[in-house]
Amino acid sequence: MQTLKPNLLSVALLSSLLLSAGILTGCNKPATEAASTKTETSVVAPAPIKVKFVVVTMFEIGEDSGDKAGEFQLWKERQKLDTKFEFPNSYHDIYMNMETGVMGIVTGIGTAHSTAATMALGMDPRFDFTDAYWLVAGIAGIDPEDASIGSAAWAEYLVDGDLAHEIDAREIPADWETGYFARYTSKPYDPKKPEPTGEMLRVNPDLTEWAFQLTKDIELPDIESLEATRKLYVNHPNAQRKPFVLKGDQLAAMTFWHGEIMNTWANKWTDYWTEGKGEFVTSAMEDTGTYLSLTYLHNIGKVDKNRVMVLRTGSNYTMPPPGVTAAENLLAENEGYAGLDASLESAYVVGTAVMDKILGNWEVYKDKVPTPADLK
Repeated sequence: MQTLKPNLLSVALLSSLLLSAGILTGCNKPATEAASTKTETSVVAPAPIKVKFVVVTMFEIGEDSGDKAGEFQLWKERQKLDTKFEFPNSYHDIYMNMETGVMGIVTGIGTAHSTAATMALGMDPRFDFTDAYWLVAGIAGIDPEDASIGSAAWAEYLVDGDLAHEIDAREIPADWETGYFARYTSKPYDPKKPEPTGEMLRVNPDLTEWAFQLTKDIELPDIESLEATRKLYVNHPNAQRKPFVLKGDQLAAMTFWHGEIMNTWANKWTDYWTEGKGEFVTSAMEDTGTYLSLTYLHNIGKVDKNRVMVLRTGSNYTMPPPGVTAAENLLAENEGYAGLDASLESAYVVGTAVMDKILGNWEVYKDKVPTPADLK
């Protein structure tokens, strides 16, 4: 594996030596000649590396390869991301396949990590992301009303679960159903809410629909152990299905929440901020931060935010089955998610279908973002 280190120190040393040489040369000349001579130094920086496709993952469990996989490992091993770029100003080093133009990163868990890592990457002078596509590929909690563990959901709306006011439920007015409500409003789900300023973000709907249509009939891995968990959700037919691909929106919050009451809130919060257009399906902790950074990078011409896709796969349900308390179910998940292996495999299978389609037609999609019309 090749490791490429930032060359800022070597450039600085070279510049210093060149400048010193110029000064000493000037000192050996007559005063009038030295005064009239300008010393010019220049260092030609290497051209930035063109990146075609960035896979954004959020965590790895142990090593990047060869052990129990987190979100990054399958991509690194199977896509041969063997060139390492040190990235000390972020959570994890960068890996890339220099032949295919595919890059993989690990942001770290939570919107603070994902925002910082994405911005640091986009501003890195070693790379050129102007034509790059971005795929967020991570696991998530999944609403049993909508899908089963192992299923893969393409998100169009990203809703933030942190930007809000909150009053402890034990102190709220009697006619409030929750103590959580939008900033600059006077009650939960107040229709007189301001325009979102980070509470809701929308990725390119045409690209999202294209990705869904391309992958909706893919047969996802159905690991035998999933059935034992699925069959517990007797009140949720979709939770009992074998894994499948769907469209469904993403709620990102730094708090790992769980339970029927919180699940109801997530559905209402998503509906509230999307004006009824979105449907809460997956719960994770990073995507609003990631996309916000990409939006800012778009504003200065570093990336194209219209080339961003968000794919989340269900590793666990967001609420317990009948007869199990929220606390019991959440604590049991600390020992491992029932759908972890299936969700990691689904993210790779579905994600690579999109990646292969784009890279296999790069002469078209370098300059043109895919739309559903391309599949007719």
